[in-house]
Amino acid sequence: MDTSVPPATDFSGILRERESYSVDDDNSVGNQINGWFDRLMLQSGWAISPELVLLLSAFCAIVLGGAVFVWQENLIATALAAVLGFMVPFGFALYSRGQRQRQVSEQLPPMIDELARAAKTGRSLEQCLQVVATDTLSPLGTEMQFCTRKLQLGLNIEESLSDLPRRTGVMSTSLLLTALGVHRQTGGDLVRVLERLAQTLRDRLQFQGRLRAATAASRATAILMIALPPVILAFFIFRDPNYLTDLMATTWGMRSLVTAFILEIGVAPCVAHPQQQRKRQN
Repeated sequence: MDTSVPPATDFSGILRERESYSVDDDNSVGNQINGWFDRLMLQSGWAISPELVLLLSAFCAIVLGGAVFVWQENLIATALAAVLGFMVPFGFALYSRGQRQRQVSEQLPPMIDELARAAKTGRSLEQCLQVVATDTLSPLGTEMQFCTRKLQLGLNIEESLSDLPRRTGVMSTSLLLTALGVHRQTGGDLVRVLERLAQTLRDRLQFQGRLRAATAASRATAILMIALPPVILAFFIFRDPNYLTDLMATTWGMRSLVTAFILEIGVAPCVAHPQQQRKRQN
């Protein structure tokens, strides 16, 4: 006796949504920060809740700040260490997201090639997506399986794949979504479109690899210039616990420290912005 339930869009609501802090229709700075944190947790691939990451950040801040306070007994050094400890989990999350996006970008052309080969066999597009979702390794395979579960629940292809660019942070997936959506609406030679798309993505990856190799020295120099001032300041603070207190006690020292902080905060986004732009174009 067949007890299977036919697919229907009414069942799509049972998919569990991830915890998020941002809300729609809110352009405030706080909500934008919450949205950045939500995307970071989603795209890093960590199978833990955002609340646990925040608790881990607070724990690192307390441990590192407490250790520096016991060693130096200086409130300024303790505050700097606490801020650094709080940012440690975010640093690991940023690194994990970058590695995951790189893997997705490299997996995407072979996955599209396999999708084209599956389409040649005469299967429906839904069946082809289920085949490539099963055969593709993680992390892209995991995301494709999430999309195919939506298909099984009754959503159409556009709705099932609509979250793929947001969940991966790789904008090349939006090209795949557009190609499949256009084919679904207007028809055409899907195999040829997929083969050309896969070749285009391969050419883009090769160009980005040459670009990274050509700009490696300049990027390393920029990162070194950003990281060196805080390292030097931390060295002097650990060598002399009263160094920062004595520096801020003078007008010249206070102005110099504030100017250096403003320049550091202003230059860092200028260096990070081109790298983020290249990642969004993957």
